[in-house]
Amino acid sequence: MDEVRPIYFALIGCGLVGKRRAAALPAGTLRYACDLQAKEADQLAQQYPGCTGTDRLKDILADEKVTALIVATAHSALAPITLAAVEAGKHVLVEKPGAIHAGQLEAIEGAALRTGSLVRIGYNHRYHPAILKADQLIAQEDLGDLMFVRGRYGHGGRLGFDREWRANPKLSGGGELLDQGVHLIDLAIHFQGEFSVIDGHTPTYFWDMPVDDNAFMSLRTSDGRTAWLHVSCTEWKNLFSFELYFRRAKLHAEGLGGSYGVERLTYYRMLPEMGPPQTTIFEYPRADDSWSRELQEFITDIVKHRTPVPGLVEGKSILRIVETLYAKSGLSGLAPDDKS
Repeated sequence: MDEVRPIYFALIGCGLVGKRRAAALPAGTLRYACDLQAKEADQLAQQYPGCTGTDRLKDILADEKVTALIVATAHSALAPITLAAVEAGKHVLVEKPGAIHAGQLEAIEGAALRTGSLVRIGYNHRYHPAILKADQLIAQEDLGDLMFVRGRYGHGGRLGFDREWRANPKLSGGGELLDQGVHLIDLAIHFQGEFSVIDGHTPTYFWDMPVDDNAFMSLRTSDGRTAWLHVSCTEWKNLFSFELYFRRAKLHAEGLGGSYGVERLTYYRMLPEMGPPQTTIFEYPRADDSWSRELQEFITDIVKHRTPVPGLVEGKSILRIVETLYAKSGLSGLAPDDKS
């Protein structure tokens, strides 16, 4: 019987998202915390017994005990670090969007085929309880065909927001579309499949920055089903709303906890006589556990050597939509479709 190798992780990027990723790991499995700011890495490493803080990625890639990397950096560094890790034979959970253009993911995909590395892209919204409940109801209930979805996602920024890294195209690759918009696109693909018609625009209304602060999307599948999506960092009151319209029902996921409000899924079931629907509300007031659920899926990917979903295939589809929308808005310099 083959010996089961323990899974040890290295975290690359010790900011807010990196800290959330680290907290989701099983106890004793974080071997390195790495950041360009060595002090940040050391401070995080001190919270996890057996973890070493470092600013040297090469040392991590050379350590045979490290099974997988979690990459949670600025967008511009996601793909280069993931590619280096895959070429070193490591598995990777890389924070969304995984890259700033699809060509980078194609290069990673080629390397992964050579080394056998697995790459999961961190679209943790799939693992929020309201979305998981929607999946369950779709599988169990007679809702009829899905006709269209409508999604809205936004926050209000903060003082100095337009001077942070997300406002710098060299670091971010794009604005609100590439930041929060990709979450809505991923959910739409999850429920509806691939989109063949892509339309919309990506304006900058308020913030003094060269990237978009709003994105409006109209996406259609080959059989005409539509996703109507809007993301914004001029929302002022944080908002998440994702509605799925079926022939005999509607499912509405809203709230993400915290400043987004209590997470809930509302199930509106059409009655034979129509009129007001039968309404059931599922509420999830506990802390956000999507990070740990997603991490457990990644561990299962590794143990079973299972192709991660969402992974590189889904990531490329999402980024091609982003690139198309930026080109339509005359922002072809953002998220360029090249392989450099």
